[in-house]
Amino acid sequence: MDMLIFELERNSEKPLYEQLYLGIKNAIISKRIEVGTKLPSKRKLADFLNISQTTIEIAYAQLLAEGYIASVPRVGYFVETIDDLPYVEKATKIESIQPVLKQSFRIDFHPGTIDLDGFPFSTWRKYAKILFDEQYKELLLTGHPQGEEELRTEISKYLFQSRGVITSPEQIVIGSGTEQLLPMIIRLFDHIDGYAIENPGYKTVNRILKQNGRAVFPITVDEEGMQISDLEQTTANIVYVTPSHQFPTGAVLSATRRSQLLNWAALQENRYIIEDDYDSEFRYLGKPISSLQGLDKNEKVIYMSTFTKSLMPSLRVAYFVLPKSLLSKYNKTFTYYNATVPRFDQHILANFMKDGHFAKHLNRMRKIYKKKHDHMTEIIEANYPSISISGEHTGMNILISFSHHLSEIELKEMAAKKGIGVYAISDYMVKQVESTEPKFLLGFGGLSLDEIEQAIHELMQIWGITRANPSN
Repeated sequence: MDMLIFELERNSEKPLYEQLYLGIKNAIISKRIEVGTKLPSKRKLADFLNISQTTIEIAYAQLLAEGYIASVPRVGYFVETIDDLPYVEKATKIESIQPVLKQSFRIDFHPGTIDLDGFPFSTWRKYAKILFDEQYKELLLTGHPQGEEELRTEISKYLFQSRGVITSPEQIVIGSGTEQLLPMIIRLFDHIDGYAIENPGYKTVNRILKQNGRAVFPITVDEEGMQISDLEQTTANIVYVTPSHQFPTGAVLSATRRSQLLNWAALQENRYIIEDDYDSEFRYLGKPISSLQGLDKNEKVIYMSTFTKSLMPSLRVAYFVLPKSLLSKYNKTFTYYNATVPRFDQHILANFMKDGHFAKHLNRMRKIYKKKHDHMTEIIEANYPSISISGEHTGMNILISFSHHLSEIELKEMAAKKGIGVYAISDYMVKQVESTEPKFLLGFGGLSLDEIEQAIHELMQIWGITRANPSN
């Protein structure tokens, strides 16, 4: 029994049977006990090690279950043939990899930041408190795979009233963001390889398409939005656009190009448009821009939007609206699917919308963001006439451009060193386009009204842009 002499620590937190099991197992793996060797009987080994037979029995049972030994009735236990397994005498030190953290800034002009003080906490808390009660215990179970019908119904009403989107709850699919919903849409078109996207545009969309093995065609954006003539020169069958407020330039797709885009999609059966209407709620001048989906007569537009800007990014509620012609294919493709947004969150949002609080919240936030937008543009126009502003009157950021001897990268780094976050247009380029002057997005959502003026002056001072009215 020399081969089974193990150091068993009786005062260890690890049970004796586990110590014995590991000792025999490691001896088998390291070939210290040869294949075919008969192990001692439970009684003999118990006497030898001065432990109970039950301890031996449990250890042998575990080795038997894992295939290290075999039992021959009325004969005993024998070591089995084991393929070479990795055997580590001691734990290998694994190098710790620190996640890449988003840089924090003293002043942040990020275009995706919302006004945190404007959120209706008390109202939201009221709806949450009502739902977290035993009478709603069915919400603990898995709900409808496309999302709760109550929420889809409210979204359907809202879209028709505010965006002219013609839909029914059956056409709406709720998910936890573009990162989760866009791959679902891609799955519906497994036979289609080519996708056109805006340049500059959402880089996340480009990454998702590339990760799903799709060919990407970046299409240049000008002051009228995506250049449809360039799209027509590609072999793309699906195009991803932000027509109501192009990100990041702020351009609105002109009426002529809207018609051209819809006509392009109608020319072939397998052509579709993905319309991302990410922040259409915040338009400060004139009537809201009509959605492409509302203009489409051929069921060629898949409409997408989110509550990220209108409520909060952390809610993780987004949705798409499928043409009725794609519903059958969707249901066949995603028979296994379950909605990724918690049911409680969906019902809180549905009730919040049903009772009119969402509309009130949007009206209140529209006024707050308009004040910030107007204040930022007025400061720049009054004090820095050399700076051009575009993409205004919509959304939560403006786009500025100006002449400078330094590059966008150098200007961005210069601001970052002083604790100010600014975002260059080149950051959003899928395919780099020659630019004669630096262009930056200045988001105002996360800045208070009182912070904006000082933040602008401080940024311009860092960049060495002279103030026209320093006494003001």
